[in-house]
Amino acid sequence: MDIRYSASPNDVKRYTTQELRDEFLITGLYVPDTVKATYSHVDRMVVMGIMPVSERVPIDKGIDVWANFGTRYFLERREAGVFNLGGRGFIEVDGERYDLGYEDCLYITKGAEKVCFGSEDGADPARFYLVSAPAHRAFKTTLLTMDSANHRPCGQAELSNQRVINQFIHPDVLETCQLSMGLTRLSPGSVWNTMPAHTHERRMEVYTYFEIPQDQVVFHMMGQPQETRHLVMQNFDAVISPSWSIHAGAGTASYTFIWAMGGENQAFDDMDVIPTADLK
Repeated sequence: MDIRYSASPNDVKRYTTQELRDEFLITGLYVPDTVKATYSHVDRMVVMGIMPVSERVPIDKGIDVWANFGTRYFLERREAGVFNLGGRGFIEVDGERYDLGYEDCLYITKGAEKVCFGSEDGADPARFYLVSAPAHRAFKTTLLTMDSANHRPCGQAELSNQRVINQFIHPDVLETCQLSMGLTRLSPGSVWNTMPAHTHERRMEVYTYFEIPQDQVVFHMMGQPQETRHLVMQNFDAVISPSWSIHAGAGTASYTFIWAMGGENQAFDDMDVIPTADLK
């Protein structure tokens, strides 16, 4: 498991491109029959990519749970949200099976002991994108589809940022401990997300970008509002955003991304907006 420690914004000002990528960018998430995990000490979030091809893959495959988390099993003191970004698949949670199509989401509660992932067809495998946050109480494992999400259109075509924020794991949809998660889709011709840019001092955020056309990229903007940097991201890459950093992107073509947040609260609009002309 890859472990990332918290980075000071004062240090980040002096990072090279490679140092930025090593600290915040997560690549290579989907390897056949493997759990690729990154543990961020920013709010102790865990990001996983799981792509079952020829076997059912347990959530802790290749992970020393006691050494990394001090618990008997991965979700003993954690909750998780999982999106399927590939072919049809399934997740078994303590013996109950949940079937997930493309862009379906499963919330898995704290205390789920045995969790494994499978694909209906190894030639067209599921790609399970998972984010986990610490949790202090249990709720209900719940399957969520696009129809059950809360939809928030925003942006303008004239500003190249027309999009729909689809809130899946969100207080308006279901109750969780601290994890929030959703999917934002840009309209054709729009390339900017999360503009005007903002920070939220009380929460961190993780993005993963997908549906990026071949040979196209997303320029992900990060850093303090007066000290911005960028990361060039490929299809299925993810990026860690500490509370002090803006998190916005512009693609060379339209794309979709999944956001996940954890921290002090679940108030989606608790953010400090930065006027676009004030960014540097």
